Amino acid sequence: MSDCFINGIASISAQPTTDPDSFLDVLIPYNESIFRCHDPNYKDYIKPAAMRRMSKSVKMGVTTASMALKDSGVEMPDAIITGTGMGCKQDSEKFLENILHNDEQFLTPTLFIQSTHNTVGGQVALGLGCKAYNVTYVQGAASFETCIMDAQLMLSEESGKNILVGGIDEIAKNSTLLHKLDGQIKNDDIDVINLLDSNTSGTVASEGATFMVLGTKTDKSLANIIDVETISEATPDEIKANIEKFVLRQGLSLEDIDAVVLGNNGDVKHDNYYKNLQSSIFSNIEQLCYKHLIGDFHVASGFGFWLACKIFETNQVPAILKVNDVTAGNHNNILLYNQYLGKNHSIALLQRC
Repeated sequence: MSDCFINGIASISAQPTTDPDSFLDVLIPYNESIFRCHDPNYKDYIKPAAMRRMSKSVKMGVTTASMALKDSGVEMPDAIITGTGMGCKQDSEKFLENILHNDEQFLTPTLFIQSTHNTVGGQVALGLGCKAYNVTYVQGAASFETCIMDAQLMLSEESGKNILVGGIDEIAKNSTLLHKLDGQIKNDDIDVINLLDSNTSGTVASEGATFMVLGTKTDKSLANIIDVETISEATPDEIKANIEKFVLRQGLSLEDIDAVVLGNNGDVKHDNYYKNLQSSIFSNIEQLCYKHLIGDFHVASGFGFWLACKIFETNQVPAILKVNDVTAGNHNNILLYNQYLGKNHSIALLQRC
């Protein structure tokens, strides 16, 4: 696979992560099992007239896409690839509610059109006037990584392209409550900062967006995505074996990994995937977690890429991320692993430029 460099990245999350001069210096506490993202000033990126018609997903996506492009110095991408687990749920729910309330009559198609999963990619393209390749992947918790794999294939065919890749998911009233009913979200409110110590099932739900510009190496490059792999279903021991093979495939050993960014989410039923690794092959590696800061959603793993890039850029690791006593001397190779409900596993290796 050809080189795939992150030349710009931006993230909207439950923490104030849109300030380029701050790296989790100020944290927002949450004490509930469902909470929204920390909104930037969208008016800085979207015209007020257009913003009134945009759902939360679209606002987050358009804003982070603009920020990532600005960070990279790219004005017009050669492709737009977006990923989402649930799409624009808010507009979907509004359309379904209108069907019920109006007895399936006198419906306007606007909400239906804006509720499709590819709405964010389309709105980003419309705002930029971009008529290039535009596709959306819906692969559950591996949606963000699937976008990267598509971008890697494009760069292997034509290395000079600049590809805008992003992941977006939002909270919506009814569908989020359904996830609570089926046990995906914790029944009781929780002090989210202590999420990783939870001994109950389910996690905490939030929302967010991460966009990045991928291409060949430039003077703005933050990291090189060495490889990405997704696995539909596997046991904890199979995941451990897969990660060992994944690292060896890059011509590295586990001793060459300086830090691992893990997706622990406080779900006692499925965090054993992480704990099995933390107590074995990762025991001598610096371990970092983030979902006790931003909650969980299908493309939350994109935040892990933002974290790794910020670590490379600042040479700092905020103490709130650390979950073991190992401290790396340098951060040259960072491994990321995430899963959700024991499915949609993703492994990625990022290397300092």
